[in-house]
Amino acid sequence: MSVAMTEDTAPTSGPPTGPPTGSHHVSRRTRWQRFRALPRALRVTSYVAVGLVLLLVLGLVTGVVLVRRPLPQTSGTIEVPGLEGTVEVVRDEHGIPQVYADTMEDLMRGQGYVQAQERFFEMDVRRHATAGRLAEMFGEDALETDLYVRTMGWRRVAERELALIEPDTRAALESYADGVNAYLSGHSPAEIALEYTILNAGGLDYVPEDWTAVDSLAWLKAMAWDLRGNMGEEIDRVLTTEAVGADRTAELYPAYAAADQAPIVDQGAVVDGVFEQDATTGGTRNPRRTAFTADQVAPLASLREGLERLPSWLGRGDGIGSNSWVVDGDHTSTGEPMLANDPHLGIGLPGVWMQMGLHCREISAACPIDVAGFTFSGVPGVIIGHNADIAWGFTNLGPDVTDLYVERVTGDTWRHDGRDRPLTVRTETVEIAGADDVELTIRATAHGPILSDVDDQLAEVGEVAPLSRPTPAEGEEYAVSLAWTALTPAPTADAILGLNAATDWDSFRAAAADFAVPAQNLVYADTDGHIGYQAPGSIPIRKSGNDGLLPSAGWRSENDWTGDYVPFDGLPTVLDPDEGFIVAANQAVIAADDYPYFLTDDWDRGFRSQRIRELLEEEGELSMTEMAELQLDDRNPLAPTLVPYLLDVELRRGYNDDGQRRLDDWDAGQPADSAAAAYYNVTWRNLLELTFHDELPEDVWPDGGQRWMAVVERLLTEPNSPWWDDVATETEVETRDDVIRAALVAARNEMTLLIAPYPDDWTWGALHTLDLRSSTLGESGIGAVERLFNRGGWEVGGGSATVDATAWDAAEGYRVTAAPSMRMIVSLSDLDDSRWINLTGVSGHPFSEHYTDQTDLWAAGETLPWVFSREDVLAAEADTLLLVPPEG
Repeated sequence: MSVAMTEDTAPTSGPPTGPPTGSHHVSRRTRWQRFRALPRALRVTSYVAVGLVLLLVLGLVTGVVLVRRPLPQTSGTIEVPGLEGTVEVVRDEHGIPQVYADTMEDLMRGQGYVQAQERFFEMDVRRHATAGRLAEMFGEDALETDLYVRTMGWRRVAERELALIEPDTRAALESYADGVNAYLSGHSPAEIALEYTILNAGGLDYVPEDWTAVDSLAWLKAMAWDLRGNMGEEIDRVLTTEAVGADRTAELYPAYAAADQAPIVDQGAVVDGVFEQDATTGGTRNPRRTAFTADQVAPLASLREGLERLPSWLGRGDGIGSNSWVVDGDHTSTGEPMLANDPHLGIGLPGVWMQMGLHCREISAACPIDVAGFTFSGVPGVIIGHNADIAWGFTNLGPDVTDLYVERVTGDTWRHDGRDRPLTVRTETVEIAGADDVELTIRATAHGPILSDVDDQLAEVGEVAPLSRPTPAEGEEYAVSLAWTALTPAPTADAILGLNAATDWDSFRAAAADFAVPAQNLVYADTDGHIGYQAPGSIPIRKSGNDGLLPSAGWRSENDWTGDYVPFDGLPTVLDPDEGFIVAANQAVIAADDYPYFLTDDWDRGFRSQRIRELLEEEGELSMTEMAELQLDDRNPLAPTLVPYLLDVELRRGYNDDGQRRLDDWDAGQPADSAAAAYYNVTWRNLLELTFHDELPEDVWPDGGQRWMAVVERLLTEPNSPWWDDVATETEVETRDDVIRAALVAARNEMTLLIAPYPDDWTWGALHTLDLRSSTLGESGIGAVERLFNRGGWEVGGGSATVDATAWDAAEGYRVTAAPSMRMIVSLSDLDDSRWINLTGVSGHPFSEHYTDQTDLWAAGETLPWVFSREDVLAAEADTLLLVPPEG
């Protein structure tokens, strides 16, 4: 504990504990988090400053013209080369487009054209990010990101995937690219995006390249990286172990409480390699063979033993998760299923999703798409949504699909099973705007690329990882490589269009079978009244020496992956479960004791999923309104346990009246206007700092999310645990109540400093603000430019590990770091009665009325009508644009 525990400071003065909110100090923890967020966090240096200033001092009329030039034409007629027939684009008052065409080729061309109209700069930045070419646009500040991505070879993998996908998928990708390029060919950079005007004013002299099918495929690597599994946790475990030892590290990684948090699927077993939802025991019905070989069973047993020794980190960090649930007709007011989904992702501008409808005018085998939902700009088709027959939602399954290996490297060789094997080596040139090119040498073992060559923290992990190692030979070094399923080519793009065209459970599962990375929980409902769940994804089977929790010794073959994946037919699945609903919110998919394959031990703790289950059971029969209200539930899961301890500590007058009494009758809800929620969360952050900062390195300070809630929940029952003691006070041994008292006092002082001296003026929203920033020019460091692209100041409720998951990082401050990126509720009884909302808006243009026009509604917990039938789409029409083939 780094702050003295005293009540001497007056409640109306004094600094808060911990780093100031909004501090610009960049720790190594923060730098690593930026790597984890690839490719979201991109920065621009001041090499464009002169051009930016010149641009900003232009006359008012010129300025208005410049910022409005990129806004798309949304009515009238545009000739588009390559079209076979007319494509109709109907937009509603929020700019959400519904695209109609006669052929799949024209439909995909239309989608490409419209997404380029609204968001091409975002598309261009993402393709540069996934190719390791950001420095070409943004200079030396982007070089480190490029080196990282080049080393992993995202684009090289995407190029190989192009040969694996189905001909129809490739045709869709090519047609989509044609639509994008038709838009580019008719517009100058200044007409495409304001960002190009500013960058070129700074001397970049940039013209966008044509879009390609590989650009779309590479985008999926970015999402796979964002949801990749426990690579960060492996590193954090090493750093924590180095600081406090293995036994105390284990205390900070509590095991999943399977008895308290129900898994997604609570019935079924694997029989002869196939998951059967009605089976009560696994194994085989054929005595002449076994379901698994001996070397497949051994790693599963080893992993369970490893769990007992080193319990897992539960989750990847709050915010990077999602909620979804589906209920059958027996549990709804309409008598038909309803499905809800809200993925939790990092925040920024433009938001990750663009709402859109894609409709073949006549459904046929040649043109089977009639779908609407949330799309990725740059990828054809709808990612999450519904068609005329089925609806589906995603949450991150979170399997352990990454492993770090500590390698013994000498020159151009690496050690494996007592032999020196040649490294795979290639050299690439990285171009940098405003600077000389950089030559990058990329090395790889059979496990994967050596990331420590470009990441100094990983190099340190290689030195301190708790492995039994031989004495290094002369010239030998330790390096760290990455094994990751996304670096193996797979036809995930087939799954997207397959889901769009699916008409029933069987065709839905057939499409899901192609969904390799990132592995997702898929919830399902259809107009015939069925609900279901399917777990897809490429999940590796490990050999006996590798438990996936810590970096493994790469020189031992028993730590390798087998080369096989968990078979799709063996992954958990259920159709029409007995209890009539399914909840998938990143909790364990299935009880580990009942399942023979290892998925991960790093599940989310299950606070959100269990709360959703409880509310579904309480309601019994849900309306659309009640489904929407459930998405906004803001009950803090730890507060009912922690608050009695906070109230039990005696404080002197002024502290107990102003702070503690606010918690007396608090219901643990965290709306934006709650004073009690504000005081509780500030106390929580101080409690974490006082308990853990004195012993843990800054890189692994508590973020305050669901894992830390589980840790503290246990520690509260151990008032004399060494964690409560401040190692800096040599003559004192602090206890739980000492820390709680100090946290309450520090929180009262901090509330005075950050909000007001009077509790009646406190609100959670005053601290817990949503600020949306552009990841490129919005991070330029030039205030006038940042104001062009960034929006902020929304005061919101919710918090980490609540259903309304507006996460914040206790090591950094109270501002929102991740949030529901969208919310949707689908009514299978009447698709036109469905609801949706986006965190931002359809447009990527900062001066469009649709840049953040949905954010106010989102922050207020409201949703928009989600019309689907042509009749209702036309009734909601605000603009109609016709894309037509050129005359002659």
